[in-house]
Amino acid sequence: MPTETLEFQVEARQLLQLMIHSVYSNKDVFLRELVSNASDALDKLRLAALRDDSLEADTSDLHIDIEIDEDARTLTVRDNGIGMSYDEVGKLIGTIANSGTAAFLKELKEAQDAAGAEGLIGQFGVGFYSGFMVADEMTLVTRRAGESGGTRWSSRGEGTYTLETVADAPQGTAVTLHLKPADPENNLHDYTSAWKIREIVKRYSDFITWPVRLVPKPGDGEDTPEPETLNSMKALWARPREEVSDDEYHVLYKHVSHDWRDPLETVRLQAEGTFEYQALLFLPEHAPADLFTRDFRRGLQLYVKRVLIMDDCEALLPPYLRFVKGVVDAQDLSLNVSREILQQDRHIRMIQRRLTKKVLSSVKEMRAKDPDKYAVFWREFGAVLKEGLLSDPDNRDALLAVASFASTRSEDEPTTLQSYVERMKDGQDDIYYMTGESRQSIENSPHMEAFQARGIEVLLLTDPVDEVWVDAVGEFEGKRLRSVAKGETGLDAVSDDQADDGEKEKRAEEYAGLLGWMKEQLAEDLKDVRLSTRLTVSPACVVSDTHDLTPALENMYRAMGQEVPTTKRILELNPGHPLVRNLNKAYQEREDRSGLVETAALLRDLAVLAEGGQPKEPARFVKAVAERLERTL
Repeated sequence: MPTETLEFQVEARQLLQLMIHSVYSNKDVFLRELVSNASDALDKLRLAALRDDSLEADTSDLHIDIEIDEDARTLTVRDNGIGMSYDEVGKLIGTIANSGTAAFLKELKEAQDAAGAEGLIGQFGVGFYSGFMVADEMTLVTRRAGESGGTRWSSRGEGTYTLETVADAPQGTAVTLHLKPADPENNLHDYTSAWKIREIVKRYSDFITWPVRLVPKPGDGEDTPEPETLNSMKALWARPREEVSDDEYHVLYKHVSHDWRDPLETVRLQAEGTFEYQALLFLPEHAPADLFTRDFRRGLQLYVKRVLIMDDCEALLPPYLRFVKGVVDAQDLSLNVSREILQQDRHIRMIQRRLTKKVLSSVKEMRAKDPDKYAVFWREFGAVLKEGLLSDPDNRDALLAVASFASTRSEDEPTTLQSYVERMKDGQDDIYYMTGESRQSIENSPHMEAFQARGIEVLLLTDPVDEVWVDAVGEFEGKRLRSVAKGETGLDAVSDDQADDGEKEKRAEEYAGLLGWMKEQLAEDLKDVRLSTRLTVSPACVVSDTHDLTPALENMYRAMGQEVPTTKRILELNPGHPLVRNLNKAYQEREDRSGLVETAALLRDLAVLAEGGQPKEPARFVKAVAERLERTL
């Protein structure tokens, strides 16, 4: 047949112009696309040979060759796969409008940044044309396996392409790019450089099944060196566990995480059925320094048929598992779907749900079988994992099952909620906890006195997220999570040595005048003043009402730029403390109580200081204390 010169459709010409003018910042992906196409062609040939015994095709040495000619400035990607017929070239290569060009252009215009635009390559079947980012002209020579004649396709991307038959084409497909001059300022590298080709193949195509070889240019009168295989072809996630050593897993972990240490745990997952994928995940041994920063890069490496299409695919795991590293290899995704589409893809959502459950079950198993390893994991990542108690209600029970907390039961050994419930005292209906900056500050808090005196276990929560998730969770196995620093203590039902009702009523009557007077005098800062059931040593403490925000939570919201009104708190007095008894006596005996106002204010400020807060007017507080000390000398 004679050579045919055909015109691209209007949309196809627009697409080619975009490619030619390099709308993508990372032009290296052109080679990934061509190698991926070649790998698909080899897969198809192997499958066709298995199905058709009469197919005359050589499958003994399937491979992908990359040839560089520095003098001619060409780069050729050659495979000996299934190839294409003349009609197939015209259909698959010549009329790219059929591959969804209109949709591609629409998505491209809507892409907000270079990364988003770059992710569109391959999505609409235009990966082949990414070669025009780096080439002035592209030539394709192909012969379908089992056929005698071949086809040559050529275009300069200027609106037309040529098609002709060739008699001597080898089986498979060869794509030759006539490269543009290198332009480092526009991220256009010298793709005749062997080291650059090695780098791209290692980064994107290292785990492809078939060997990707760099073929040296024949020498003049000298022996030509053997081709150099650039990829490892070791997709560890696709190999049986017994065939892979721990050292191999560790090497892969260090490659994907850039961590110099070995991982704490390796998690494998293989899903079969209507949607197939494999995952190889790693739990690090140490939390990165920037784990809680806005710029922390999270996500797994996403492969499609062993071709890397995204380095940090955030959609594969929820944010509270952002420390997990690893790879996911899906069989049925399109190459380079964009991040936006991944977030909506039902297969990706299915993978995320499955991976999340697998990671949490692995942590639970680790706690049961290797407590020492689990202790390391929870120390490093417990705080970030607890974020899921807020953001992932579907997995809340699983998260509570793997969580552990410090408690007053032991200084060294944390407890689970399940173990806490099993140890609860008779009559105890609530799980008691207290939040604070450190274990020491919580244990020394006045709020803890009655609980310590009565031997009631209290969870000691010191992570910032603890201020929030306890309210969101609310209960565990029907037991309410109850702060010892909020509302009433509820200790009456637990205590065996409680005072009788008559004594309580007598004490309430005795202190009623003082409490009402103090509430009036301190009304600007307090919503109530009452007798305490939680104090045994300290004279006073301040508590939040049951449903009010704690001061720590208020400060947290303000740090995030949210306006939160200051909540008035409750002052509780210990009627058994000499200072409170003497204050009540002075209140009852004096007609002029103006001198007691400062004492009441000091008592409130002392209570604020005892819980780690700061008096409303520090200078006034210091002056008042100094004057009182002076009068004692």
